[in-house]
Amino acid sequence: MSEAARQTPSTQTSTARAYAAQSAASGMAPFTIQRRAVRPQDIQIEILYCGVCHSDLHQVRNEWQNTMPTVYPCVPGHEIVGRVTKAGSAVKKFKEGDMAAVGCMVDSDRTCPSCRAGEEQFCDSFPTLTYNAEDKVLGGVTYGGYSDSIVVDEAFVLRVPNNLKPAGAAPLLCAGITTYSPMHHWNVGKGQKVGVVGLGGLGHMGLKFAKALGAHAVLFTTSANKTADAVRLGADEVVVSKNPAEMQKHAGSFDFILDTASGEHNLNAYLQLLKRDGTMALVGAPEKPPAIDIFNLLVRRRRLAGSIIGGIRETQEMLDFCGERGITSDVELIPMQQINQAYERLLKGDVKYRFVIDMASLR
Repeated sequence: MSEAARQTPSTQTSTARAYAAQSAASGMAPFTIQRRAVRPQDIQIEILYCGVCHSDLHQVRNEWQNTMPTVYPCVPGHEIVGRVTKAGSAVKKFKEGDMAAVGCMVDSDRTCPSCRAGEEQFCDSFPTLTYNAEDKVLGGVTYGGYSDSIVVDEAFVLRVPNNLKPAGAAPLLCAGITTYSPMHHWNVGKGQKVGVVGLGGLGHMGLKFAKALGAHAVLFTTSANKTADAVRLGADEVVVSKNPAEMQKHAGSFDFILDTASGEHNLNAYLQLLKRDGTMALVGAPEKPPAIDIFNLLVRRRRLAGSIIGGIRETQEMLDFCGERGITSDVELIPMQQINQAYERLLKGDVKYRFVIDMASLR
């Protein structure tokens, strides 16, 4: 299918019930949005569950205005699991009634080197995000999963293993792939010692993956009271990072450290724990640029890297891996009407470990 045909503007639409923010200070409230008609390559999904990502909160409140300014009304949500209600005539992988998922992207240019390599998240033209991005079909901006339905090109729809509970699978579309991708890229596996910094929505998935991949998993936390939960989630050891003596015991011993913390913290304390040629990958984004002692990198040829989500192929691989191992997120189900309260709790870290919206509350 040609690029022109794939992105031909459409005037045919249907309505969907949603929750939207009208401004940075408005909070979330009921809203009606337009969804495009199903084209030959499209799939229409009845959304059953949508995870609540911390980035939803940032976007709704326009806290990334210097890099990703919010266009209002904003309908967030990029951890979507639902049921196929209609498949276009050219769709090959899905049929009505199938469980399907949509993550952080709904399109890309598909022609650049990154896209051809299956790394659409690094698209040279920037991928079309599931919400708050240019809608190249209807015009305006894309609307996300805080709604009762969505229409997405088959190429950006994922299969959900039948044995996974759909509510627990929803956060895999962001929190799951964000932690799986760097571990996959840097070949985390048996015989390795792997650290995870922070026990939240990302960190708890990092522990589950590190353990499932066969590594010796160590959680770094500022709160000793998280020890029991960390062990339940897969940690072989728990280190209280505020204790210098505990940290020093692990100097130069880690193959890989996944840093999920978004708050301000000292990266040098963790870099010193890496082996020669060890890697520390950042998936959290502290507000202030961190200070790095370059000698912590030079003396043992250590790497400090960053990672975001994965491409469609890798995300499907992650879902299949989770299906084989029975891995889902630990979630708290909420009705759509409680999203504003959930945001306030999210700011306080008052969730174990991911809110998921039950979209039955919209119907």
